[in-house]
This record gives sequence, structure tokens and C-alpha cells, in this order.
Amino acid sequence: MRITVLAGGVGASRFLRGLQAAAPDAEITVVGNTGDDITLHGLRVCPDLDTVMYTLGGGINESQGWGRTGETFSIRDELAAYAAGPDWFTLGDRDFATHIVRTQLLNDGHPLSAVTEVLCQRWQPGVRLLPMSDDQIETHVLIDEGDGRRYVHFQEWWVRMHAAVPAQTIVAAGAGEARPAPGVLEAIADADVVLFPPSNPVVSVGTILAVPGIREAVAAKTTVAVSPIIGGAPVRGMADACLTAIGVETSAVAVGAHYGAGLINGWLVDDQDKEAATDPALAGIEVRVLPLYMRDLAATAEIARAALDLAAELSS
Repeated sequence: MRITVLAGGVGASRFLRGLQAAAPDAEITVVGNTGDDITLHGLRVCPDLDTVMYTLGGGINESQGWGRTGETFSIRDELAAYAAGPDWFTLGDRDFATHIVRTQLLNDGHPLSAVTEVLCQRWQPGVRLLPMSDDQIETHVLIDEGDGRRYVHFQEWWVRMHAAVPAQTIVAAGAGEARPAPGVLEAIADADVVLFPPSNPVVSVGTILAVPGIREAVAAKTTVAVSPIIGGAPVRGMADACLTAIGVETSAVAVGAHYGAGLINGWLVDDQDKEAATDPALAGIEVRVLPLYMRDLAATAEIARAALDLAAELSS
């Protein structure tokens, strides 16, 4: 079986571990979001790609869901002593090494897709990890301040501001002119099923879909998505702030309808949202109700198995 997954960071990575357990013989390609990428201290940081790579490669800080296990912060402390900002985005010493290697390779002229492949040779995540594009794309957020409006990088809004300042709009800067990275469209076209994990529908999955050609390729396949909203609240993070910015209610029904029957064929929702199964807003989408909290590997594998079973049913 060939499976292609459009992935954000923490939620997607945990789902992918369950998917590997549920389908150990499958060929899994992960198309990772690069809209969160940012340059810090002269280094190119790719948070979602790294979270997938560390999680599946056994190097993630399990309690956080991001960053390296056994991390130290000597470089951070030395930068602080120099008053070298920004001080709101913390990188650990081990994590710095990844960003140094990535930046060196990028500066030598290698595309991000090739660089990601090199980094994965160390971590052996058990999936083929592709950035959505080799072109630079950054998610920016328009906010109101006392002296007017300005755009800030998504990471500043998310990490420094904790998404507490209302977003007027969210844009994937550069996405409209970008091209899918080599292998992305082929991985979607060749897949037996495309999966959306419980990632942020706006700034993770939505940003990937903003790259020309990817949405159309996904729409042509059997696609099953897992709701990141349970009981009217995000499972993790502040996806509600992102949904509000694009005028979508924070509910399993609204997010499923936002994706739409033209894009997804199946929609997994939690027991708390069982009314979604009969909601007319989801007409044309096959809805399945089951526990969606990824409490442990066994529970996560059951969610992944349900997604694959629904895809098989829809394809028959």
C-alpha cells in the first residue's frame, strides 16, 4: 500500500507513528509544511519537517512533542549574554546542529528537498519526507497594533504573542508562485490513499494545499482526513485562533465543510462530535465517529487504521 500524508508538526508526527504501527508494510510519503520555516541567527529552521524527522527517528522530546530529547541550552544562554535576539524562539544546542547543517547545504546550492533527504539519512524515520516546495514560503499574519496594521511572521504571532493578538488575515507568502518539490505530485498521484492527520487546517494542511497543483492532485484521489477539533476545541495548540482569522467556526463540522466534498471523501470525528455524521453541511463526505484522542500508540494506531479502512471502503 502506498500512502501519502500532508503533515504539520506535533499532531501529524504522533499520528504518523500510529500509521506506521497500523500499516507496517506500507510505503509512506510525508509532504511536510514549510510555511512555518524561519531564519534565526542566520540559520534556516524548518520546525514541522524537523518534528516529523525527530519523532519518527526517536530523537524527539516526548513531553513537549517538539525539540530534541536530552537537550541543553548553552548556545541560547550565550546569545542572551550578547543580547542577540530574538529571545522568544528557543533553540537547543542539539537542534542548532541540524539547522547549521541544513543552512550550510542550502548555501551550497542544494534544494530543501535534497537537504531534507540528507538529514533523514541520519534519523531513518521510516517514511519518505518531502517538503511541500523547494521555494521559500512563509506564513505571515496581519495584526492590528496601536499605530496601525502590520504583518508578522507566523512564528512571532504563535510563539511570542501566543496567538493572543487577533489575526486579521493569514497568508502563505510566496505560495502562489511556488512549485511543488520534486516527487510531491508523483507521491500524491501514485498513492492508494491520501491522509490529512489532525494538523492545523489553516497553517499546516491549508498552507500545503496553497502550493499550485497540490490541491488539484489531492482532489483526484481518495482522501480521508482526521478532525483536529474535538468538542469545539483544538486537540492541541491554538488552531481556533487560525480558524477565526479565516471565518471558520471551531467545530468538527465546520472544519470538515471547510475542506469540502470536492477535496476530502472521508472525515473522522470524535465521539463528542457524533452529530456531524448527519449534519447537512457535510453532505457528500463519509463521516465516521470514533475516539480521536491520541493517548498512546495503540489508540493512535486505531485512528490510523480507521482512516485506512474508510479509504478502502470508499475506493471499493
